[in-house]
Amino acid sequence: MRYPVYLVDDDSAVREGLCLLFEAYKIDVVTFSDPVDFLQKVDPLPPGYLLLDLQMPELSGLELQRELISRDIIWPIIIITGHGDLNSCRDAFKSGVVDFLSKPVDQEQLFEALNKADHALVVALEKRETETLLATLTRRENEILSLVCRGWGSREIAGALNISLRTVDAHRANISEKLGTSSVAEFVQMKIAIQ
Repeated sequence: MRYPVYLVDDDSAVREGLCLLFEAYKIDVVTFSDPVDFLQKVDPLPPGYLLLDLQMPELSGLELQRELISRDIIWPIIIITGHGDLNSCRDAFKSGVVDFLSKPVDQEQLFEALNKADHALVVALEKRETETLLATLTRRENEILSLVCRGWGSREIAGALNISLRTVDAHRANISEKLGTSSVAEFVQMKIAIQ
């Protein structure tokens, strides 16, 4: 795994057992017995995969997920529970969890869920990076980028926006520099990535 696992579960036996499993596979794991403690410490932590108990005394796993979303933390979540039912499972998936596992957690299912979480995290981080880069563009640069992505050439853009060809080319050069791209294809890939 490229990123650490953050395990939030009030059951010490579950935390210890999963820690031993992760350590055997050389997966970094950070444990929390209390979701409130996790929330107090989450901001400086590097991105990772969240393994959350569904039912905890102060906050449920789903309540914790809602709080993380409100803080714009986009890490993938795997819910684990010893008391799952169909409604809880449905609610978890509706709120965007990667997987919902019953305790005792099956090792194979856990690693499959972590692989899904890894893919989801990579996609989310790439999207966030692209959004950050696109936010640096001016209104006019965004306008030109949208037209380029629709297949318009510089002459067509100049005519449609009533600006000179030279100005269009200057904007395109600025877009390339800000986005770190060198071709129209890369422009298009970046725009598609955030949609």
